[in-house]
Amino acid sequence: MLEVRDLHASYDLSQILFGVGLEVHEGEAVCILGRNGVGKTTTLRSIIGLTPPHRGQVLFDGTDITGWPPYRVSRRGIGFVPQDRRIFADLSVRENLEVARRALATSAPAWTVERIYTAFPILAQMLAVGRALMGNPRLLILDEPSEGLAPLIVETLADQIAVLKEEGMTILMAEQNLALALALADHICILDKGSVRFFGRVAEFSANDSLRHEYLIV
Repeated sequence: MLEVRDLHASYDLSQILFGVGLEVHEGEAVCILGRNGVGKTTTLRSIIGLTPPHRGQVLFDGTDITGWPPYRVSRRGIGFVPQDRRIFADLSVRENLEVARRALATSAPAWTVERIYTAFPILAQMLAVGRALMGNPRLLILDEPSEGLAPLIVETLADQIAVLKEEGMTILMAEQNLALALALADHICILDKGSVRFFGRVAEFSANDSLRHEYLIV
């Protein structure tokens, strides 16, 4: 569904990504791991057009969407939950959801306000995820979804992401919570200094202790 090829991206004169490549197949979850500042968020921003890459390609369902503006990427079927959530503080919960509503182009059950309330009963902490789902995406991209949440809320969030996956949602997320990543992901991608150091199945990652010590432990 999603293929990222040789992605290079910069902020002003500072290059952040150096040839990042990864794949996300339909119905699976891929988690990007790595220490702070290694390029996880920049990778996600480059995919959705917030930080257009200066080299490389982003393909979604075989279509080259490299450098598309975020609204076009969203309309194509990619939902994004940013690290800072970007909630509209002057709008109600329902209004935050309604502004993201988009018609569904397939026969799959549509995400409605009522369905969001059922899925996320503790909505104040999970509104950003619910809002992304209101666009009825085929691919959901999450940037550090557990950051700043209490352990109980993280557990609830993990349960719901697992349900989304069981229902067929394709997921790409960056995450610092290793336990959460291992519980939800099919494949692990490890970034370090803007480059991919490992991409493989969770079982391969779990069997290789040196990866964790070299690239994840601070």
